Amino acid sequence: MRFSVFFATAALACAPFALSLGQAPAAGDLRQWTDVQGRVMQAKLAGVEGDQVIFVLASGQSVKFALSRLSNADQAFIKQNGTAAPGGSAPAAGVTTATGTRTPIEKRTWPDVVEVSTRAIEITVVDEVPAEKRCIYRSEAFEFTSEDKLAGSVMKEIARTFEATRALVEALPWGIEPRPPADLGRYQAKFFASRASYVASGAPENSGGVYFSADRTFRVPFQSLGLDLRGKTWFKDDNYRNDTIVHEITHQLMHDYLGFLPTWIIEGTAEYTESIPYNAGRFQAGRHESGLKEYIKERSERENMTLADFRGWEEHMRMTRDKWDEIADNPAGQHRAMRQLYFQSYVLVYYFCHLDGDGKGTRFLRYLDAMAEERAKGAEYDKKLAEYRKAMEEFFKLPGVKQLGGGRFSYPRELTPPPRPERPERVNSRQFGVDKLDILFDGRSSEVLLNDVKNGFKKIGIKI
Repeated sequence: MRFSVFFATAALACAPFALSLGQAPAAGDLRQWTDVQGRVMQAKLAGVEGDQVIFVLASGQSVKFALSRLSNADQAFIKQNGTAAPGGSAPAAGVTTATGTRTPIEKRTWPDVVEVSTRAIEITVVDEVPAEKRCIYRSEAFEFTSEDKLAGSVMKEIARTFEATRALVEALPWGIEPRPPADLGRYQAKFFASRASYVASGAPENSGGVYFSADRTFRVPFQSLGLDLRGKTWFKDDNYRNDTIVHEITHQLMHDYLGFLPTWIIEGTAEYTESIPYNAGRFQAGRHESGLKEYIKERSERENMTLADFRGWEEHMRMTRDKWDEIADNPAGQHRAMRQLYFQSYVLVYYFCHLDGDGKGTRFLRYLDAMAEERAKGAEYDKKLAEYRKAMEEFFKLPGVKQLGGGRFSYPRELTPPPRPERPERVNSRQFGVDKLDILFDGRSSEVLLNDVKNGFKKIGIKI
């Protein structure tokens, strides 16, 4: 069953400080470092990978930490004294630094291997009340609420997939900055012991899992986690494939972009991450081509689906979300129509990431950067709008100011109401980034782009 994403409206950024508090200073090149929350640790500066700082703790453990999460003084020290990591390690994906400057596209690279840290999957038991279907567990960035008690070893294996996917999305050069919701503290996931309770929570009956952007929670039944009840204990099948879970976690990590991107990019990027070869917390990101070919082979064998089944490429790229939903929800051949949409979206995303132009995904990264700017404009406007509403509340308390209803009000001449912030030009809410696709076309006609797509795949032995 395919996972779904429900819209309400339309480098390993880990925290070694938590493990190192109270660690006694050591002699030599160990130094005390402070993060933006005032926490300290003792560690040696081993090098810099893009915006990631490599530290070696007194124990000998190597950890990475986002430069922007260090104190201003430590950032200045590293910029003056930091060196590239040994072995010519690649810089991290494009992100926003403390100064608001995004890493230039030409300095971003595609990772070869992305592996989750053992620290990220350490499980904390917050609460366990099976009788009330409330068992809460936490990993580094996720909070899991389960209807039944799960052993620590089982939760660790589940968390491994969640945290590894976070590490992957952070490492890709898309420039996505996965951050847990500030008001929730961690990404939220709810596990349901039965499909009945899963569907009762609002999930679609034909889904294996769903991310609701309204409450920012990923809902998934035990079955989709590969959990099997033996007696009174739940066990995890080590051979269970996690690809569809990776797909949905990607949606959750890209939450801030869901209202700005076309649906084909939302689903295509999630299909891209789930197709990357993965095992036990380790993504072989450099084997993306073999992942693509295995994906195409499976669709051909399992559903008799080929690239020849696809609709027009430009039509697919410029498809509005309303049109997407109309096709996906059509009862006649619904499953196949949905799979075709996902399949074609993934193939397009793959093309723009690895086969278009210079083969480095430059046009695609430019497009995502443009959408990041749209997101930033929206966030800044929302902030100013909140400040304006607060100022108006205070203004209405002044003597002589009267609310007349319907948004109208009167006030004495000597007073001046707070100015309403100017609404920025934003992506049409029903187009979701379609009007920015000229960045991807880059002056090419539909026919030229299609020919480029064909030639691109031809180079890796795939005929379209």
